[in-house]
Amino acid sequence: MSENQTHFGYQTVAESEKQKKVAEVFSSVASRYDIMNDLMSMGLHRVWKAFTIELSGVREGNRVLDVAGGTADLSLAFSKRVGRSGQVWLTDINHAMLTCGRDRLLDRGISVPVAQCDAEKLPFPSNWFDCVTVAFGLRNMTHKDAALAEMLRVLRPGGRLLVLEFSKVWKPLTPIYDFYSFKVLPWMGERVAKDADSYRYLAESIRMHPSQEELKAMMEQVGFNRVEFHNMSGGVVALHRGYKF
Repeated sequence: MSENQTHFGYQTVAESEKQKKVAEVFSSVASRYDIMNDLMSMGLHRVWKAFTIELSGVREGNRVLDVAGGTADLSLAFSKRVGRSGQVWLTDINHAMLTCGRDRLLDRGISVPVAQCDAEKLPFPSNWFDCVTVAFGLRNMTHKDAALAEMLRVLRPGGRLLVLEFSKVWKPLTPIYDFYSFKVLPWMGERVAKDADSYRYLAESIRMHPSQEELKAMMEQVGFNRVEFHNMSGGVVALHRGYKF
């Protein structure tokens, strides 16, 4: 693959095209994103995110950055943890998703700072946040290593990054998981979100994402320490945590 090519699901596209294509996917599904999350994970995404919150160690007064925060599930939970003396930033590169997240928070009487930005070029000072999280967003980023390096930069020494992402499933589950991913998921996407293609991309992007060990190595290569991961639901999802020393 030449330097200016990358993956968009199973397709090979120019790097400049990927961001546009990913934007189209999430602009298309934004209004039905939460409903589809509940349906396609059978509600398990709530358990995965709750585990992420618990492992974050976030407490009152902390500063938290929610990268690719979308419809603000994590920002909502973190805002309750940090209290008035803390701060949570909700960010996403996609305007439609960010608007959904901001409106959802406001509907609950919660106001947090919001920024539409690229995870590969975060508009924040170095050594600022106690915790950075990215849930189900890293696999859509063109240069994952650059995004991880930026997350490391904005963390203060002693801060931690948590990456919640679909990962490599336990091998015996593969046939069932493949049938669900490539048959059931697009059908569900068509019926509920009127968009089978976006959910077909979702399944493909998961297969192209680094494995648990590969992502651990990638985090270590950009400078994270004490990197560990926790498999959930048979490896359907993994939570990686690393520290800045």
